[in-house]
Order: sequence, then structure tokens, then C-alpha cells
Amino acid sequence: MEALCPQCHQAMQWVKGHYHCEACHRDYRQLAECPECRQPLQELKACGAVDYLCQNGHGLISKKRVLFSYVPWVEGE
Repeated sequence: MEALCPQCHQAMQWVKGHYHCEACHRDYRQLAECPECRQPLQELKACGAVDYLCQNGHGLISKKRVLFSYVPWVEGE
């Protein structure tokens, strides 16, 4: 899955814990939301795999169904 800049829609690069858009020189962090309730998902990492859990009763959510968005990244967050 390619991360696209919400401002200029160019591909972003993963750099030191956040996404960076070389085209417009902005930094973003990725948010994952449940497609059912639009609440933040808990990210579960194990053995190189990443899964997403909705803590509002919708259980495990496939990465294909997760709603990803990007918000400005502030150093130290």
C-alpha cells in the first residue's frame, strides 16, 4: 500500500517513524480507523505481521479494510 500525501497526493516515504512528502516538504503520521465505527484501531505486531484490533466490539480488522489517514506529524509525539 502506497502512502499518498493528503496535500499534493504524491507518494510519501517512511523516514524515522513518520511519513515524509518530498514534494511539499511536510511530515505526517498514519492513523488507522475501524471501517465500522471510525474509532482508532490498536496495532498488533508479531513475527513480522501487523494486525488491527477494534476495541469497540468489531474484533480483528483486515488490513485491506482499515481506513488509513494522515495527519501532520509533530516531533516528540
